[in-house]
Formats: sequence, structure tokens, C-alpha cells
Amino acid sequence: MLTVRARIEGDIESVFPKVKVEANKGTDYKYRARVPRQEVADVLHHQVMNLNWSNFNGAVKSKKRHDAYTNVWSAMHAVQDH
Repeated sequence: MLTVRARIEGDIESVFPKVKVEANKGTDYKYRARVPRQEVADVLHHQVMNLNWSNFNGAVKSKKRHDAYTNVWSAMHAVQDH
């Protein structure tokens, strides 16, 4: 079993619709689910094999989520050896 974690409600269910998600306000990730390792591997394999966008940023529809991803990109770019 693996623990799948999320910060945004509904994210886990959108990938693993049959799992039981627990919400806990006292943890770093509010949403968690235990998922069989093979199911995680199968879903990740399927998603990777079916990617159909050429630019990740263009594939993100939510402005709030896009801005969060951009902040992560910026933080990681800052620590990259140039």
C-alpha cells in the first residue's frame, strides 16, 4: 500500500475514484488515501502513456493552480546550477 496525498479536495478521487479519502486539518497534506502499489503503478503508467499536451503550463486550466505550479517552477529554477 502507498499513501497518496493531496492538498486540493477532489484531486485524489479524480485519479483513484474508488478509494476512501480521509481529510485531516492537522497534517501537512489535508487529503490522504491508501492505495495498492500496483494500482498506483497502473494509473501512472496509463497517464504517462496517454499524455497529449506539448506544454504543461498550457494544459493547466485553473489560474490558481497554474500560479501555484509556476511558483514551484520558479523556486526550483532558482536552485538549479546555471
